Amino acid sequence: MSELAGRVAIITGGASGIGASTARLFVENGARVVIADMQGERGEALARELAPNAVFQRTDVTREEEVRAAVARAESSFGRLDCIFNNAGFGGALGGIAETPPEEWDMTFDVLVRGVFLGMKYAAPILRRQGGSIISTASVAGMVAGYSPHAYAAAKAAVIQLTKSVALELAEARVRVNCICPGFIATPLALNTVGKPDAEMESRKAWMSDAQPIERPGEPRDIAEMALFLASERSSFITGQAFVVDGGFQAGRPWRKQPEWIRSARPFTVYRPR
Repeated sequence: MSELAGRVAIITGGASGIGASTARLFVENGARVVIADMQGERGEALARELAPNAVFQRTDVTREEEVRAAVARAESSFGRLDCIFNNAGFGGALGGIAETPPEEWDMTFDVLVRGVFLGMKYAAPILRRQGGSIISTASVAGMVAGYSPHAYAAAKAAVIQLTKSVALELAEARVRVNCICPGFIATPLALNTVGKPDAEMESRKAWMSDAQPIERPGEPRDIAEMALFLASERSSFITGQAFVVDGGFQAGRPWRKQPEWIRSARPFTVYRPR
């Protein structure tokens, strides 16, 4: 497969989880990748694994100069830029609204919204030259309340709306702007197992299997496949969209959890007007 042959992509948060899975899939499909992440050891190791088609650039997406440097690295290392995947994230501020410290709220928006804004800001001038794709990681939490902390939900909703707005600006330059809204995806961040043994992560996947109609945990590869589609020419007529990849979670309650009277076939009374 070579859907991305000759193309260059930046993936923020690219050293682990969804980002690392996407980096591998993009390289498998012919792309060259800048892995932009704060995790130096992981990022360098992944770049070595994917060499010569990947380089690592230490990047804190809240810092303007570091995002600018990541975009510049794509041009200096590979001569061009065709796609940026604004994927870096974290869980953000926790707790009730009255107990949420303003500085934690601000940090959540710095990473989840400012980071996306900066990626768009510095990639857009380059992408305007030949067209391309901007992809950002949003979340079903930006669409459905009650399954995430307040700050995270609000920030992801902002990413969805920013995606639509910027898509309108860049469409005439043949730059597509879309976002992906994952559901429950089995990553160390989502499972709260960052830095813990892999066995603990596996043991926590069970609850994810029961959360949505498709009865398995979402995997990073599921999101990477959508990112590949959005980075490729297969999505050349698609922009301003939020793609839900959630195993059916947003659609509603799994059939297996429906009340018995809904699931059971039985005779019913035919309505006859008097």
